[in-house]
Amino acid sequence: MTQRDQEIAERLALVKGTLSQVCTRTQSSVELVAVSKTFPAEAVLAAALAGQSIFGENYAQEGCAKVDWFKENHPECKLVWHFIGPLQANKTRPVAERFDWVDSVDRMRIAKRLNDQRPEGLPPLNVLIEVNISGQQSKSGVMPEELQAVAREIAKLPRLKLRGLMAIPEPAEEDEAVRSPLRAMKALFDAYKDEFGWDTLSMGMSADMVQAVEEGATMVRVGSAIFGERHYPAKA
Repeated sequence: MTQRDQEIAERLALVKGTLSQVCTRTQSSVELVAVSKTFPAEAVLAAALAGQSIFGENYAQEGCAKVDWFKENHPECKLVWHFIGPLQANKTRPVAERFDWVDSVDRMRIAKRLNDQRPEGLPPLNVLIEVNISGQQSKSGVMPEELQAVAREIAKLPRLKLRGLMAIPEPAEEDEAVRSPLRAMKALFDAYKDEFGWDTLSMGMSADMVQAVEEGATMVRVGSAIFGERHYPAKA
């Protein structure tokens, strides 16, 4: 085991320990999605060997390459792959063919393409509707007042399975400012949960995962707290 592998295993254990404590305190449960964008497949393997099975990718080309790498080199690793980033219409096919979940469905055009391009030999693609809960103009996502209508249309698509909601609230420093959009997401989730039968509320990342679980998240997406600081390539 390399030093990097050891560090990933130790950080993963810390994150899981923190989540276990908050779940015990709140009498809840949460799934951990390890966000592996920008990190090599070998880093994902280190986390997988340390017991992590659910991974999230933000970029279609990079994510599809990792899914293929594991299928070819480590088929014994039964990983679950979430696509969690903005998805362009011209990138839907490879994602629909490889991923188990798409957590960032933000418009009907994307949902219809994913449905049409999901191979018949695979189970329906699990999807979450991304909600723009903070009303940020620069962010993608369905506005809360449009959610019910969009959800009803997505629920009709036979090759998709609508599991719930996802959000990336605007970053905040004060605890109440962090919690307010999380509470709003939980209220939206509860308002339509019975109508659509969904079971997944994905919110919370490395900085706010504790508050997210306390406010009702069933899934958190944690990257840097597991894999370390990201180094993005410099733009030309």
